[in-house]
Amino acid sequence: MEGTNLQGAKLGGAKLERAKLERAYLIEANLQGTDLYGANLQGANLQEANLYGADLQEAKLEGANLQGAKLERAKLERAKLERAYLIEANLEGAYLIEANLQEANLQGANLKWTFLIGANFKEAKLEGANLEGANLKEAELGRANLQGASLERTNLKNAHLEGTNLEGANLERADLQGAHHLSFDQLSKVKTLYDTKLDEEFLVPLKKKYPALFEKPNE
Repeated sequence: MEGTNLQGAKLGGAKLERAKLERAYLIEANLQGTDLYGANLQGANLQEANLYGADLQEAKLEGANLQGAKLERAKLERAKLERAYLIEANLEGAYLIEANLQEANLQGANLKWTFLIGANFKEAKLEGANLEGANLKEAELGRANLQGASLERTNLKNAHLEGTNLEGANLERADLQGAHHLSFDQLSKVKTLYDTKLDEEFLVPLKKKYPALFEKPNE
């Protein structure tokens, strides 16, 4: 079904395991609960599609357009999403464990309470994204842009943060213990570090030089 026009199609609950849907048009399609395990959706247009609870484990979505897509509780473990467009997509509660999102665009996306353990966000665009309560343990975030992102209560234990832009990010109650390649300069530019878990090497000097970062932010 490569290049097939399925705009607005009602495929909720369909069995499309390992289907070949490269460059398919699935704009506003209903794929709620659809089995797309291992499907090839490279370059497909899934803008505004409903993928709530869909099974996209190990799916190939490189360069796919998922702008504004509904992906709440979707299963995306080990999915390939390099260079995918996920601007303002809703991924709340989705499973993206070990997914590859290198260079993906997730500006303004909703990633609240998502499972992102070991996911690859290298050079990804996450400006203004909502990652509240997300589990990013051991995730790769090297050179990712998290400017203005909400990381409240986010688990970043042992995450890789080399060159990551955290300017204006909300790190209230986040856990950054054991984070790799994290720097004093990165942390000095965040919005808040109120009740944030940090290694002593950062906690002591930051409190001394930037005490305001540790004050409770105004509601």
